[in-house]
Amino acid sequence: MNLTLHLTDNCNMDCSYCIREKCPRDMSEEVLYKACDLAFSRGRRAGLCFFGGEPLLRKELIYKALDYCEAKSADTGILFDCKMTTNGSLLDEEFLLRAQKAKMVIGLSFDGKAQDVCRRFADKGRSPTSGIVREKAELLLRHMPDSIAMATIAPQAVPYYSGSVKYLHDIGFRRVSIVIAYGRKVHWTDGDLELLREELNNTSAYIKELFVQGDMFRVSPIDSKISECISGRNPAHKCHLGVRQMPVTPAGDLYPCTSFIGDKDYLLGNVYEGVNDKKVSEIAVRSSVPESCRECDLVNRCTNSCGCSNRMNTGDENRVSPLQCTYERMLIEVSDRLGEELYAIDPGAFKHKYI
Repeated sequence: MNLTLHLTDNCNMDCSYCIREKCPRDMSEEVLYKACDLAFSRGRRAGLCFFGGEPLLRKELIYKALDYCEAKSADTGILFDCKMTTNGSLLDEEFLLRAQKAKMVIGLSFDGKAQDVCRRFADKGRSPTSGIVREKAELLLRHMPDSIAMATIAPQAVPYYSGSVKYLHDIGFRRVSIVIAYGRKVHWTDGDLELLREELNNTSAYIKELFVQGDMFRVSPIDSKISECISGRNPAHKCHLGVRQMPVTPAGDLYPCTSFIGDKDYLLGNVYEGVNDKKVSEIAVRSSVPESCRECDLVNRCTNSCGCSNRMNTGDENRVSPLQCTYERMLIEVSDRLGEELYAIDPGAFKHKYI
Protein backbone atom coordinates (compact mmCIF):
# COMPACT_ATOMS: atom_id res chain seq x y z
CA MET A 1 0.00 0.00 0.00
CA ASN A 2 1.29 3.50 -0.87
CA LEU A 3 0.90 6.32 1.63
CA THR A 4 1.98 9.96 1.47
CA LEU A 5 2.89 11.06 4.99
CA HIS A 6 2.29 14.74 5.67
CA LEU A 7 4.84 14.89 8.46
CA THR A 8 4.16 18.56 9.11
CA ASP A 9 1.95 21.36 7.85
CA ASN A 10 4.77 23.80 8.50
CA CYS A 11 7.29 25.04 5.95
CA ASN A 12 10.36 27.24 5.99
CA MET A 13 9.45 28.71 2.60
CA ASP A 14 6.55 30.89 1.56
CA CYS A 15 5.95 30.13 -2.12
CA SER A 16 3.50 32.51 -3.77
CA TYR A 17 1.55 29.77 -5.57
CA CYS A 18 1.32 27.29 -2.69
CA ILE A 19 -2.24 26.54 -1.58
CA ARG A 20 -1.25 24.55 1.50
CA GLU A 21 -2.08 26.21 4.80
CA LYS A 22 1.10 26.61 6.85
CA CYS A 23 0.80 25.96 10.56
CA PRO A 24 2.85 24.25 13.31
CA ARG A 25 0.91 20.98 13.09
CA ASP A 26 3.19 17.94 13.15
CA MET A 27 2.69 14.20 12.96
CA SER A 28 3.29 12.34 16.21
CA GLU A 29 5.42 9.22 16.49
CA GLU A 30 2.28 7.24 17.31
CA VAL A 31 0.58 8.29 14.06
CA LEU A 32 3.81 7.68 12.15
CA TYR A 33 4.12 4.07 13.31
CA LYS A 34 0.41 3.41 12.76
CA ALA A 35 0.78 4.72 9.21
CA CYS A 36 3.79 2.46 8.63
CA ASP A 37 1.79 -0.54 9.89
CA LEU A 38 -1.06 0.39 7.54
CA ALA A 39 1.32 0.57 4.57
CA PHE A 40 2.43 -3.00 5.32
CA SER A 41 -1.10 -4.28 5.88
CA ARG A 42 -2.04 -4.77 2.21
CA GLY A 43 -0.24 -6.39 -0.67
CA ARG A 44 3.37 -7.46 -1.06
CA ARG A 45 4.81 -3.97 -1.18
CA ALA A 46 4.76 -1.02 1.20
CA GLY A 47 5.52 2.45 -0.12
CA LEU A 48 5.94 5.71 1.76
CA CYS A 49 6.33 9.23 0.40
CA PHE A 50 7.60 11.78 2.91
CA PHE A 51 5.81 15.06 2.33
CA GLY A 52 4.78 18.28 4.04
CA GLY A 53 4.87 21.26 4.35
CA GLU A 54 8.56 20.67 4.33
CA PRO A 55 9.26 17.09 5.52
CA LEU A 56 12.86 17.75 6.53
CA LEU A 57 11.58 19.97 9.33
CA ARG A 58 10.74 16.61 10.92
CA LYS A 59 13.85 14.77 9.83
CA GLU A 60 13.85 12.64 12.98
CA LEU A 61 10.47 11.18 11.99
CA ILE A 62 11.88 10.14 8.63
CA TYR A 63 14.76 8.33 10.35
CA LYS A 64 12.33 6.55 12.67
CA ALA A 65 10.09 5.53 9.77
CA LEU A 66 13.02 4.17 7.77
CA ASP A 67 14.37 2.14 10.70
CA TYR A 68 10.91 0.78 11.53
CA CYS A 69 9.94 -0.10 7.95
CA GLU A 70 13.25 -1.68 7.06
CA ALA A 71 12.99 -3.95 10.11
CA LYS A 72 9.36 -4.73 9.27
CA SER A 73 10.31 -5.56 5.69
CA ALA A 74 13.02 -7.94 6.89
CA ASP A 75 10.55 -9.64 9.25
CA THR A 76 7.64 -9.95 6.81
CA GLY A 77 9.31 -10.28 3.43
CA ILE A 78 7.17 -7.40 2.17
CA LEU A 79 9.13 -5.04 -0.07
CA PHE A 80 9.57 -1.50 1.18
CA ASP A 81 10.40 1.56 -0.89
CA CYS A 82 10.28 5.26 -0.19
CA LYS A 83 10.51 8.66 -1.77
CA MET A 84 10.43 12.27 -0.66
CA THR A 85 9.49 15.65 -2.05
CA THR A 86 11.51 18.47 -0.48
CA ASN A 87 12.41 22.09 -1.08
CA GLY A 88 15.99 20.99 -0.44
CA SER A 89 17.06 23.79 1.88
CA LEU A 90 17.60 21.44 4.84
CA LEU A 91 19.40 18.61 3.03
CA ASP A 92 22.72 17.60 4.53
CA GLU A 93 25.35 14.90 4.15
CA GLU A 94 24.09 12.80 7.05
CA PHE A 95 20.55 12.66 5.73
CA LEU A 96 21.64 11.85 2.18
CA LEU A 97 23.79 8.95 3.37
CA ARG A 98 20.76 7.53 5.19
CA ALA A 99 18.55 8.15 2.17
CA GLN A 100 21.05 6.32 -0.04
CA LYS A 101 20.98 3.34 2.29
CA ALA A 102 17.18 3.26 2.05
CA LYS A 103 17.33 3.70 -1.76
CA MET A 104 15.06 6.69 -1.38
CA VAL A 105 13.94 8.55 -4.51
CA ILE A 106 14.13 12.30 -3.94
CA GLY A 107 12.24 14.92 -5.87
CA LEU A 108 13.73 18.38 -5.36
CA SER A 109 11.27 21.26 -5.70
CA PHE A 110 13.45 23.70 -7.61
CA ASP A 111 12.15 26.24 -10.12
CA GLY A 112 15.52 26.86 -11.70
CA LYS A 113 16.01 30.40 -13.01
CA ALA A 114 12.54 31.25 -11.70
CA GLN A 115 13.33 30.14 -8.14
CA ASP A 116 13.34 33.58 -6.54
CA VAL A 117 10.33 34.78 -8.51
CA CYS A 118 7.93 32.68 -6.43
CA ARG A 119 9.91 30.65 -3.90
CA ARG A 120 11.09 32.74 -0.94
CA PHE A 121 11.95 31.90 2.65
CA ALA A 122 9.21 32.51 5.21
CA ASP A 123 11.21 35.12 7.14
CA LYS A 124 10.21 38.74 7.52
CA GLY A 125 12.33 39.80 4.59
CA ARG A 126 11.18 36.91 2.37
CA SER A 127 14.81 36.11 1.60
CA PRO A 128 15.71 34.55 -1.76
CA THR A 129 16.16 30.78 -1.84
CA SER A 130 18.03 30.20 -5.10
CA GLY A 131 21.56 30.25 -3.67
CA ILE A 132 21.03 27.68 -0.92
CA VAL A 133 18.88 25.41 -3.08
CA ARG A 134 21.47 25.46 -5.89
CA GLU A 135 24.11 24.44 -3.33
CA LYS A 136 21.88 21.67 -1.95
CA ALA A 137 21.00 20.47 -5.45
CA GLU A 138 24.67 19.93 -6.22
CA LEU A 139 25.09 18.06 -2.93
CA LEU A 140 22.06 15.90 -3.72
CA LEU A 141 23.33 15.02 -7.20
CA ARG A 142 26.74 14.02 -5.86
CA HIS A 143 25.03 11.41 -3.69
CA MET A 144 21.98 10.56 -5.80
CA PRO A 145 22.54 11.50 -9.45
CA ASP A 146 19.16 10.14 -10.56
CA SER A 147 17.21 12.59 -8.40
CA ILE A 148 14.48 14.60 -10.11
CA ALA A 149 14.12 18.37 -10.28
CA MET A 150 10.48 19.38 -9.90
CA ALA A 151 9.59 22.88 -11.09
CA THR A 152 6.30 24.71 -10.78
CA ILE A 153 5.76 27.54 -13.24
CA ALA A 154 3.38 30.31 -12.23
CA PRO A 155 2.34 32.99 -14.74
CA GLN A 156 5.01 35.45 -13.59
CA ALA A 157 7.69 32.78 -14.04
CA VAL A 158 6.76 31.77 -17.60
CA PRO A 159 9.54 33.88 -19.20
CA TYR A 160 12.07 31.70 -17.35
CA TYR A 161 10.61 28.33 -18.43
CA SER A 162 13.06 27.21 -21.11
CA GLY A 163 15.98 28.92 -19.39
CA SER A 164 15.18 27.02 -16.21
CA VAL A 165 15.21 23.71 -18.08
CA LYS A 166 18.69 24.46 -19.42
CA TYR A 167 19.84 25.69 -16.00
CA LEU A 168 18.70 22.49 -14.26
CA HIS A 169 20.32 20.36 -16.96
CA ASP A 170 23.60 22.23 -16.61
CA ILE A 171 23.59 21.65 -12.84
CA GLY A 172 23.48 17.93 -13.58
CA PHE A 173 19.87 16.78 -13.43
CA ARG A 174 19.01 14.01 -15.87
CA ARG A 175 15.27 14.41 -15.38
CA VAL A 176 13.13 17.47 -14.86
CA SER A 177 9.41 17.50 -14.17
CA ILE A 178 7.54 20.76 -14.78
CA VAL A 179 3.95 21.59 -13.93
CA ILE A 180 2.10 24.87 -14.23
CA ALA A 181 0.73 26.43 -11.07
CA TYR A 182 -2.97 25.94 -10.43
CA GLY A 183 -5.30 27.12 -7.71
CA ARG A 184 -6.72 30.23 -6.15
CA LYS A 185 -3.40 32.07 -5.85
CA VAL A 186 -2.57 32.17 -9.57
CA HIS A 187 -4.28 33.99 -12.41
CA TRP A 188 -3.40 33.10 -15.99
CA THR A 189 -4.06 35.50 -18.86
CA ASP A 190 -4.21 34.84 -22.60
CA GLY A 191 -0.87 36.63 -22.87
CA ASP A 192 0.68 34.30 -20.29
CA LEU A 193 -0.50 31.28 -22.27
CA GLU A 194 0.85 32.62 -25.56
CA LEU A 195 4.23 33.14 -23.92
CA LEU A 196 3.98 29.66 -22.42
CA ARG A 197 3.51 28.22 -25.91
CA GLU A 198 6.66 30.02 -27.04
CA GLU A 199 8.60 28.71 -24.05
CA LEU A 200 7.40 25.15 -24.67
CA ASN A 201 8.65 25.46 -28.24
CA ASN A 202 11.99 26.76 -27.00
CA THR A 203 12.22 23.84 -24.57
CA SER A 204 11.37 21.42 -27.38
CA ALA A 205 14.21 22.88 -29.46
CA TYR A 206 16.60 22.42 -26.54
CA ILE A 207 15.57 18.77 -26.07
CA LYS A 208 16.20 18.27 -29.80
CA GLU A 209 19.63 19.91 -29.54
CA LEU A 210 20.62 17.57 -26.70
CA PHE A 211 19.20 14.54 -28.53
CA VAL A 212 21.44 15.24 -31.53
CA GLN A 213 24.39 15.28 -29.12
CA GLY A 214 23.36 11.89 -27.70
CA ASP A 215 22.08 13.38 -24.43
CA MET A 216 18.81 11.67 -23.42
CA PHE A 217 17.87 14.31 -20.85
CA ARG A 218 14.15 14.02 -20.10
CA VAL A 219 11.71 16.84 -19.54
CA SER A 220 8.26 15.92 -18.32
CA PRO A 221 5.60 16.56 -19.55
CA ILE A 222 6.99 16.94 -23.08
CA ASP A 223 8.96 13.68 -23.16
CA SER A 224 6.26 11.81 -21.24
CA LYS A 225 3.65 12.86 -23.81
CA ILE A 226 5.80 11.28 -26.52
CA SER A 227 6.27 8.04 -24.56
CA GLU A 228 2.56 7.83 -23.76
CA CYS A 229 1.60 8.34 -27.38
CA ILE A 230 3.90 5.53 -28.55
CA SER A 231 2.80 3.08 -25.86
CA GLY A 232 -0.87 3.99 -26.06
CA ARG A 233 -0.94 4.74 -22.33
CA ASN A 234 -3.64 7.16 -21.27
CA PRO A 235 -2.11 9.73 -18.87
CA ALA A 236 -5.51 10.13 -17.22
CA HIS A 237 -5.16 6.59 -15.88
CA LYS A 238 -2.41 7.80 -13.55
CA CYS A 239 -5.08 9.36 -11.39
CA HIS A 240 -7.11 6.97 -9.27
CA LEU A 241 -8.39 8.85 -6.25
CA GLY A 242 -7.53 6.98 -3.09
CA VAL A 243 -6.19 3.96 -4.94
CA ARG A 244 -2.61 4.55 -6.06
CA GLN A 245 -1.46 6.90 -3.31
CA MET A 246 -3.32 7.95 -0.16
CA PRO A 247 -2.28 11.03 1.88
CA VAL A 248 -2.05 10.76 5.67
CA THR A 249 -2.52 14.00 7.60
CA PRO A 250 -0.51 14.80 10.76
CA ALA A 251 -3.58 13.68 12.74
CA GLY A 252 -3.65 10.34 10.91
CA ASP A 253 -6.68 10.93 8.67
CA LEU A 254 -6.74 9.41 5.18
CA TYR A 255 -7.86 11.23 2.02
CA PRO A 256 -7.81 10.36 -1.70
CA CYS A 257 -5.50 13.21 -2.70
CA THR A 258 -3.80 16.26 -1.21
CA SER A 259 -6.30 18.83 -2.47
CA PHE A 260 -9.13 16.96 -0.73
CA ILE A 261 -7.58 17.13 2.75
CA GLY A 262 -10.00 18.63 5.25
CA ASP A 263 -13.12 17.86 3.23
CA LYS A 264 -15.02 15.36 5.38
CA ASP A 265 -16.95 14.13 2.32
CA TYR A 266 -13.66 12.61 1.14
CA LEU A 267 -12.41 11.24 4.45
CA LEU A 268 -11.37 7.62 3.80
CA GLY A 269 -10.60 6.53 7.35
CA ASN A 270 -7.60 6.91 9.61
CA VAL A 271 -4.47 5.04 10.59
CA TYR A 272 -6.09 3.74 13.78
CA GLU A 273 -9.24 2.22 12.30
CA GLY A 274 -7.96 1.58 8.77
CA VAL A 275 -9.31 2.33 5.32
CA ASN A 276 -13.02 2.65 4.62
CA ASP A 277 -13.05 0.43 1.53
CA LYS A 278 -16.68 1.20 0.78
CA LYS A 279 -15.91 4.92 0.64
CA VAL A 280 -12.84 4.31 -1.54
CA SER A 281 -14.98 2.34 -4.01
CA GLU A 282 -17.64 5.05 -4.07
CA ILE A 283 -15.07 7.73 -4.91
CA ALA A 284 -13.28 5.53 -7.46
CA VAL A 285 -16.57 4.97 -9.29
CA ARG A 286 -17.16 8.73 -9.42
CA SER A 287 -13.75 9.35 -10.97
CA SER A 288 -14.27 9.30 -14.71
CA VAL A 289 -13.65 11.21 -17.91
CA PRO A 290 -15.56 14.51 -17.66
CA GLU A 291 -18.60 14.64 -19.91
CA SER A 292 -17.25 17.70 -21.73
CA CYS A 293 -14.18 15.69 -22.78
CA ARG A 294 -15.75 12.46 -23.97
CA GLU A 295 -16.16 13.45 -27.62
CA CYS A 296 -12.77 15.16 -27.87
CA ASP A 297 -10.24 13.67 -30.31
CA LEU A 298 -7.57 14.05 -27.62
CA VAL A 299 -9.55 12.42 -24.82
CA ASN A 300 -6.96 9.63 -24.44
CA ARG A 301 -3.98 11.96 -24.61
CA CYS A 302 -4.56 14.35 -21.69
CA THR A 303 -5.01 14.22 -17.92
CA ASN A 304 -8.67 15.18 -18.04
CA SER A 305 -9.72 12.88 -15.20
CA CYS A 306 -7.20 14.09 -12.61
CA GLY A 307 -9.65 14.80 -9.81
CA CYS A 308 -7.06 16.77 -7.82
CA SER A 309 -6.26 19.38 -10.49
CA ASN A 310 -9.89 19.54 -11.61
CA ARG A 311 -10.97 20.27 -8.06
CA MET A 312 -8.31 22.97 -7.62
CA ASN A 313 -9.35 24.70 -10.86
CA THR A 314 -13.11 24.29 -10.99
CA GLY A 315 -14.18 23.02 -7.57
CA ASP A 316 -15.46 19.83 -9.22
CA GLU A 317 -13.32 16.70 -9.56
CA ASN A 318 -15.07 15.82 -12.84
CA ARG A 319 -14.96 19.20 -14.57
CA VAL A 320 -11.92 20.36 -16.52
CA SER A 321 -10.99 24.03 -16.57
CA PRO A 322 -10.40 25.97 -19.82
CA LEU A 323 -6.84 26.60 -18.56
CA GLN A 324 -6.03 22.91 -18.29
CA CYS A 325 -7.63 22.14 -21.63
CA THR A 326 -5.62 24.87 -23.38
CA TYR A 327 -2.41 23.77 -21.69
CA GLU A 328 -2.89 20.09 -22.56
CA ARG A 329 -3.58 20.93 -26.21
CA MET A 330 -0.39 22.99 -26.35
CA LEU A 331 1.64 20.18 -24.81
CA ILE A 332 0.30 17.57 -27.22
CA GLU A 333 0.96 19.79 -30.24
CA VAL A 334 4.53 20.59 -29.18
CA SER A 335 5.31 17.00 -28.15
CA ASP A 336 3.94 15.41 -31.32
CA ARG A 337 5.96 17.73 -33.52
CA LEU A 338 9.12 17.05 -31.50
CA GLY A 339 8.55 13.30 -31.61
CA GLU A 340 8.30 13.34 -35.40
CA GLU A 341 11.47 15.44 -35.69
CA LEU A 342 13.50 13.22 -33.37
CA TYR A 343 12.40 10.03 -35.09
CA ALA A 344 13.43 11.47 -38.46
CA ILE A 345 16.88 12.35 -37.06
CA ASP A 346 17.70 8.96 -35.52
CA PRO A 347 15.03 6.22 -35.29
CA GLY A 348 17.29 3.99 -33.18
CA ALA A 349 18.07 6.64 -30.60
CA PHE A 350 14.42 7.65 -30.58
CA LYS A 351 13.33 4.10 -29.73
CA HIS A 352 16.02 3.87 -27.05
CA LYS A 353 14.74 7.03 -25.38
CA TYR A 354 11.01 6.54 -25.64
CA ILE A 355 10.23 2.83 -25.96
